[in-house]
Amino acid sequence: MTDLKTHLHRYLQAGRDAVLWKLEGLGEYDVRRPLTPTGTNLLGLVKHLASNEAGYFGDVFARPFPEPMPWVDDADDSNADMWAAPDQSRDYITGLYRQVWEHADATIRDLDLDATGTVPWWPTERATVTLGQIIAHMIAETHRHAGHADITREGIDGAVGLRQGNDNMAHSDQPSRTAFRDRVEQAAREAAGI
Repeated sequence: MTDLKTHLHRYLQAGRDAVLWKLEGLGEYDVRRPLTPTGTNLLGLVKHLASNEAGYFGDVFARPFPEPMPWVDDADDSNADMWAAPDQSRDYITGLYRQVWEHADATIRDLDLDATGTVPWWPTERATVTLGQIIAHMIAETHRHAGHADITREGIDGAVGLRQGNDNMAHSDQPSRTAFRDRVEQAAREAAGI
């Protein structure tokens, strides 16, 4: 039987892998361009998650990530971690994310689930946390953004899924997906009386 920490770590890694998989096969423009009215973009999601993991598994447990991330403290751009500047290459951002994983994984490996840390950017009454809480928090954060990445990637080229070889979709072929979408659209129109 797998211990809880190993089980939680596996869920975190599955989300990490899913986010990076969404970049595969896309050109530079498509991984960077805003795909929603709020500016969500694939490479920005990776940069954001790298920044978050560095803080939560590093600073919170007095194990700071050694690489500089100047955008984290950019007072002029509160969304600086949500997009890639032209001089920040895809390889740089994905490589940074993988380095952050290694750093975070060391924290997960070295500390017990009940080890405590402090989240300085949270309200004082909630700032003291355990490693278990932070792993759960980062699983939620990573999978939330993996969902964003899945939907935005679908809008680019129709590619969907949880991971390579498992799209986790009930309708795996395009004709079935189109028929399902049409059925949902028809039901919505009927319910709305249009």
